Amino acid sequence: MNVEQLREFCLSLPNAAEDIKWGNDLCFVIGDKMFATASLNPASGFSCSFKCTPEKYAKLIERDGIVSAPYTGRFGWVCVRKRTALSEEELRTLIKESYDAILHNLPQKLQKELKAMVKDV
Repeated sequence: MNVEQLREFCLSLPNAAEDIKWGNDLCFVIGDKMFATASLNPASGFSCSFKCTPEKYAKLIERDGIVSAPYTGRFGWVCVRKRTALSEEELRTLIKESYDAILHNLPQKLQKELKAMVKDV
């Protein structure tokens, strides 16, 4: 999966939006909370980060090409640095799980507003 495919997938999730932060990172958000990021710096190669459960975090960082995400690793975020570290299906599943976890932790009022927006579309 390249950055454009990652972007397309993330934006296909209900109410997901994108923003550029820190000058060169494409951030995907739900309710203004990040669920995934991707580096737009071609010199750094592929780089994608997302939140995962503590169990998955421990298993993922043992894989070649996946590390604890800089600055956010202590909150359960991993950084995929090798495009081949995960299959496309695995990456999609993990990003969807990150999206779901972030959505679930949003305030109830905001969750209801977001669900209503999906129904209106």
